[in-house]
Parts: sequence; C-alpha cells; structure tokens
Amino acid sequence: MTDAADPRFAALPSRPGKIIAIHLSYASRADQRGRRPQHPSYFFKPSSSVAASGSTIERPAGTELLAFEGEIALVIGAPARRVPLTRAWSHVAAVTAANDFGLYDLRASDKGSNVRSKGGDGYTPLGPALIDARQVDPSGLRVRTWLNGELVQDDSSAGMIFPLAQLVADLSQHFTLEPGDVILTGTPAGSSVAAPGDVVEVEVDAPGGPTSGRLVTTVVQGGAPFDPELGSLPAVDDLQRAEAWGSREAAGLPRDDGSAPAPVSPGTGVPAHAGSSDVDSPVSGGTPVLGDELRAKLEAAPVAGLSAQLRKRGLNNVHIDAVKSLQPSSSDGAPKLVGTARTLRFVPNREDLFASHGGGYNAQKRAFDAVREGEVIVIEARGEAGSGTLGDVLAIRAHARGAAGIVTDGGVRDAAAVAAVGLPVFAAGAHPAVLGRRHVPWDIDLTIACGGATVQPGDVIVGDADGVVVIPVAIAEEVVDAALAQEDEDAWIAARVAEGHPVDGLFPMNAEWRARYEAAQAGDDRG
Repeated sequence: MTDAADPRFAALPSRPGKIIAIHLSYASRADQRGRRPQHPSYFFKPSSSVAASGSTIERPAGTELLAFEGEIALVIGAPARRVPLTRAWSHVAAVTAANDFGLYDLRASDKGSNVRSKGGDGYTPLGPALIDARQVDPSGLRVRTWLNGELVQDDSSAGMIFPLAQLVADLSQHFTLEPGDVILTGTPAGSSVAAPGDVVEVEVDAPGGPTSGRLVTTVVQGGAPFDPELGSLPAVDDLQRAEAWGSREAAGLPRDDGSAPAPVSPGTGVPAHAGSSDVDSPVSGGTPVLGDELRAKLEAAPVAGLSAQLRKRGLNNVHIDAVKSLQPSSSDGAPKLVGTARTLRFVPNREDLFASHGGGYNAQKRAFDAVREGEVIVIEARGEAGSGTLGDVLAIRAHARGAAGIVTDGGVRDAAAVAAVGLPVFAAGAHPAVLGRRHVPWDIDLTIACGGATVQPGDVIVGDADGVVVIPVAIAEEVVDAALAQEDEDAWIAARVAEGHPVDGLFPMNAEWRARYEAAQAGDDRG
C-alpha cells in the first residue's frame, strides 16, 4: 500500500518523515504538574503511530493508564534549517488536531524517551481536516477535548509558555524540518485517562474561523499480553496514577495530607483501583515488597550478624557508613529499620540547575509522595551534611505513606521534630540549612551511592544501633536464616562462658563443643 492510499495518513499531505512532540508547553499544564520548564524539550514519535479520525486505539492487556492529550499539530510545508523566529511561521503549511496518547504504565521503563509509552500503533491520531496556516493567527488557536461528550480540555495557544513559532525556530537549530514533518505542540490542563469504550474527540480551531473538525478516537481493550522474556513489563505507582489522571484527587488517591480524595464529578471515571494496593505487587521499576515472614526474621536479626553472613558470601562493601539513628537509643538500642529501598539522588548544587530542578514538584517531593508501605527512602547526598536533605514535613509525609524509614548520608533539618515523627531515620547529622545550599534534587528510583555503599531500588535495608546494611533481595532469605542460626549458636556459647567455661575451644567451637551444642539443639543436653 502506498502512503497516498494508506488510510492512516488520509488527513496529511504525506506520511510524516518525523513527528516531534514537546513535553510541557502550556502554563495550565505546568501549574498542574508543579514544574515550569525554562526551555522547551522534545521527544520523537514514529510515523507508524499515526491514525485517522474514526480509528480505535488499544489499551494493552495488563495496563490501566492510557491517557489522552488534545494538542495543536503543525504540519511543515517548506524546509526549515536555522530559521529565525520572525520567519518560522512561514514554514508551517497547516494546522490540525492531534491526540498524543500515552501509556503511563510504560513510562518508568522508558526513562523519558517515551519510545514505548507513546509510540504504539494508533497513539497519534491526526486530523480530520487541515487548516491553512496562512489563514490563522498562531497566537489565537484554540484546542478542545471531549471525553464521552463532556468537555475536559479548553485552552488556546495564547496560554502556551513557548509560542508556536518558537518551537519551529528552535527545532530548526538542531536539524532540518522537512515538508510533511509534524510537530505536536503539547497539551493543556485536563488531560486524563481513557478506558475501553471511551470516545475521545479533539478539535483545533480559530474561534469564528476555520476548524479541523473533531478528531474521534475510540478506546478498545487489547488482548495480547507483554512477554516478560522480551522486555520490561508495565508497572504503575501512585505517582504515575496521579500524573496520568491529572491529580491525586482525580485518581481517587488520598490528598497529600492523607485525607480522603475529594468527590469526583460524574463522567470523569474514577478508577476502581483507587486507594487500594497489593502488597505482593511490584512498584514502578519492579521493586519487590517483603513478605511478613521475611520481614519478621529481618527485624529479629542484628545488623552485625547480617554483616557477618554477607561477608561469608563475599560481600564486604554493603555498609552505609557514617550514618546514625536520629532517635534516642533505648535499652534495646536504636529503633530497628527494615524495608526495601526507594532511592533519591541529589547532585552538587549548581545555581542554574537548582533553578530548573529545585523548585516545584521536584525529585525530592516525588520520592516522598511515591514511597509505599514498607519501603525505605535512601538518599544519596555524597556524604555532604552541610544542609538538610529532608525536614519534618517530608518525614511526616513518609510516615503517612507507611514508609519503613529513611536513610541519608546528608543532613537533616528540624532534627528533633523529625525524630519525634516516629519513623526510623538514619542520617549523617543535623544541619539547619535548606536543600539549595549544597544539593539539587535530581532523580528517583535509580542506582545510587549512599554512605559509600551502592544501593539499588528493591535492595533490602536493615539498620540498628550498629549501623545500616544493604542486602541484595535475591539472597535476603538465605542471609537472614544463617544470621538467626548464628545468633542461636552465639547465645548458647555465651551461656557456657557465663557458667565459667574458658573461651578456647568454645568460641569458635571445636568438635567436642560442636557435638554438645548439636545435642542441646536436639533436646538431649541441657548444657
């Protein structure tokens, strides 16, 4: 089938050579996300993702977060390479409606590339009609989206952070925009999730003037599951749910203060999963959750004993050094910390980077909003304790989310208040300065270095008065069983020493003492 005869491209002059999409571009969307970009940023979509009005889009089996994004699409008419802003619009031939569908279940796996999350077949509906770019004011275009007949998005290009012509000029600095290329110019607030059976319509127009007509897409349920032997499986957490639905309330999740979600107006389709969790399921990125039996054994095993067993298995560099519990020690020592790692990385402060990454809904806030029950937030601060890496508000948030604790090789602000929250916190010390004095919050859920130890999401973290140790989850059961067995043995030896027996031959046990110990374990010897 030739491109001219391919129904997917019926609304376009030809099959696009490139489809370039922008991330955040509308002020309303940026305010909703809590972060406003300093410059536009982009990603590519394949031309195979284009679909015509009236088509269907599959929500893949095993996924839940297929989101729609009504957008203004620009169709390039003349080659553009290093064109100035003043002439950029003249290189646009036409304007039409677009729906930049995305599958949030695969967003974490894509690490920002959007290859799988936004590149699927049918994920870029365009049309149904083209508007001559010469007939419209690029600052006066309107984009509207309807979900099952209800208007859910309504904004104009006047509300964009980056004008349409700027996107053309900027992209032309980097490569040639060729006739037929399509630029997706971003979505305003109101983007949300569509379920099988939903109908999404998008229209772009100049009010009182030409219109693209309504671009209609119907969501259907896909039946083919993803093959775990071939690549990453879909995975979602509450952060992805909140971003896909547009807010925590719309997703049916508790508010940031832990209270129940606000009522959702009819027609918005609050998901049935809202507010629920499966303690056996992985979080985004495949982080495992400890079972109750394993957690109980880890809580009973001392860090020193676990460290000894790790050393026997060749793992010597698993200690998070130079951190101590903020909580006062009792007769039982520091509060026990047990959980799986959720990681957060800070990089050294640089003023321009703090301006772009330090404010709004930054990585630090996302980490504390995303932590799940039984997880430990582990923070890489490079051993730099010259400012706080968290304070009491974030500690309260982690506690409300059910976190098992926090470990940071940096400082803690409001240390007494943090300690009083009741959450085990291990830190390099206390410091009153705010984050931006030393750090820029950079990324979450990646391999980090904390206190000289490498920590990966899902590693088992155990801490007590002796310190904090990192255990690869694959050997956690083996290590803790061996450590508890050694504890029983050591306790028996200590009792014999207390009775007056010499240490030589008993610690470690020679063959004679070993036989007596094994008999005692079998119930044949009282010592």
